[in-house]
Amino acid sequence: MKALLCTQFGLPDTLTVKEIPNPFPAPNQILIAVEACGVNFPDVLIIQNKYQFKPELPFAPGGEVAGKIIGLGDQVQGFQIGQPVLALCGWGGFAEKVAVDADRVFPLPPGLSAEVAATTLYTYGTSYHALKDRGNLQAGETLLVLGAAGGVGLAAVELGKLMGAKVIAAASSEEKLALCREKGADLTLNYETEDLKNRIKELTEGKGVDVVYDPVGGKFTESALRGMAWKGRYLIVGFANGEVPQIPMNLPLLKGCSIIGIFWGQFSKVEAKASFQNIRQLVTWIQEGKIKQHIGSKYSLEEAPDALQAILDRKMLGKGVVVM
Repeated sequence: MKALLCTQFGLPDTLTVKEIPNPFPAPNQILIAVEACGVNFPDVLIIQNKYQFKPELPFAPGGEVAGKIIGLGDQVQGFQIGQPVLALCGWGGFAEKVAVDADRVFPLPPGLSAEVAATTLYTYGTSYHALKDRGNLQAGETLLVLGAAGGVGLAAVELGKLMGAKVIAAASSEEKLALCREKGADLTLNYETEDLKNRIKELTEGKGVDVVYDPVGGKFTESALRGMAWKGRYLIVGFANGEVPQIPMNLPLLKGCSIIGIFWGQFSKVEAKASFQNIRQLVTWIQEGKIKQHIGSKYSLEEAPDALQAILDRKMLGKGVVVM
């Protein structure tokens, strides 16, 4: 089979498509013929050996796949050959086939395409867990989303509106902010041309924001933290900026606010039942048309390095998907 392999840690241009042996499912695994694989920021980190999970070389990146079951391990129950599924494989998804632990595989409901399924789990799963389980976002509160036109950011904008919040979307260009408004953002700000802290105060009439969703990090974190309301919740989702910020710890003291870490991958393992309930809710909303993934670009397997580079360059609008 074909796979996009990382044979040495580095940037996307070091990845190469190669023919490798077909995987074989272990007793507790399911073998999937991959139809689509979502493109996510952790894929960029894992090929540079900067992610929490560190697979041995060589490996294929790609942690979010959808396709059909073509093999079952001896211990697997409740699934059948030919069944459409989505799966969290961690890595290995940029390939024609992948073997995944059965507890990380979820049946696809009728009518949900592989492309939509493979672009939903990471972004909406992360954002819903962040806003609901960790941020306790309430109707009527104000939510600030940084990096709002990216995959998880755009999902947070959409979910925030669905949960009844007033959403302020922050991004780096008018094109990105226009997309955020299409997804329901009430207010927008360009943090490359506007002073983030002062603009937050203007948009909230001095009160500040109740919840900040931050997948960006870098220079924006302190300014956003200074724009928090009393007893606000600051959600640390990731560091797409490439810089892990150093936070003055007097700020949460003065604001009476909480700084909360978001690690959805670990949550989905440690609290599997709660994670599954979240996924069921998201699938229901998708079927009802209440949320809809914005697929910015589609790529072939050979073009997958371009997709990862687009994330690195902060040029990806919404979510990218590799289609086999």
